[in-house]
Amino acid sequence: MLVGFATHDDAAVYRLSARQAVVSTVDFFPPVVDDPFAFGQIAAANALSDVWAMGARPLFALNLVAFPTQALSTETLARILEGGQSKTDEAGIPILGGHSVDDPEPKYGMAVTGVVHPRRILTNAGGRAGDVLLLTKPLGSGIATTAIKRGIASPELERNVVELMSRLNRAAGEVFASGRFPVHALTDVTGFGLLGHLTEMALGAKLRARLFLERIPILAGVPALAEQGVVPGGTTANLEHFGAHVRFPDGLPDPVRWVLADAQTNGGLLAAVPRAAVRKAERALARARVDAAIIGELVRGVPGIDVH
Repeated sequence: MLVGFATHDDAAVYRLSARQAVVSTVDFFPPVVDDPFAFGQIAAANALSDVWAMGARPLFALNLVAFPTQALSTETLARILEGGQSKTDEAGIPILGGHSVDDPEPKYGMAVTGVVHPRRILTNAGGRAGDVLLLTKPLGSGIATTAIKRGIASPELERNVVELMSRLNRAAGEVFASGRFPVHALTDVTGFGLLGHLTEMALGAKLRARLFLERIPILAGVPALAEQGVVPGGTTANLEHFGAHVRFPDGLPDPVRWVLADAQTNGGLLAAVPRAAVRKAERALARARVDAAIIGELVRGVPGIDVH
């Protein structure tokens, strides 16, 4: 076993030989949007992301389905599965089977298997003092999907967040795993939000993270929704759980804290890259058509986060 529970990482890694290790991950959840095809796309993209977040390459997936066969049509289930298939097709891997159960609440996701060289694994715990933090997607999908559920999201925000959540992290993952520049730590920002996943990165590296508020990308419309109190339970739970590790500026409003802690679905990749390699990383990501923002740095100090 090379990666297990200890670092709260994105996937398990088990060495098969001196040159190959198998990567295994699983993720599934209830619908976050009404459209079944879009839900399938989002769930599949989210499950696949954990493999790229380890610097690995996915090989195949298995479907995980819970579905209320008496309450919803088989056409709805077919559309969910078609959405998932569209994303594995885009990722260039097959779905080789799966398992389904009858359940009052629909749920969908995947177990994904990948491979990586044992010396090329990227965990969330390898950050070093002086590293720069890069984030490849804006924050706000949890708040945005809560607004959709309440019927108060604008059509533009709904389109934007569906596109964001269903967008594969393949391009960014392949750039970070390419070896063209050093990457000390890598994770994806999902259910624990930026503050949660960065806390794990800081604790794993035994370093302190500095976050620069003005540099953090946020979906347009999300700050206004947070001001209205449109916040999912997972986001407030994140702030409560990880807040002890975070030092906020005096008087920072709760809505800003909620955005930083917002529980994401298939959020971006968060990478710790040596300062000397940042320009090379930015150029490589730009060539891959990945928008990346420099949002902070790792420094020596008590493990945790300082928000500036």
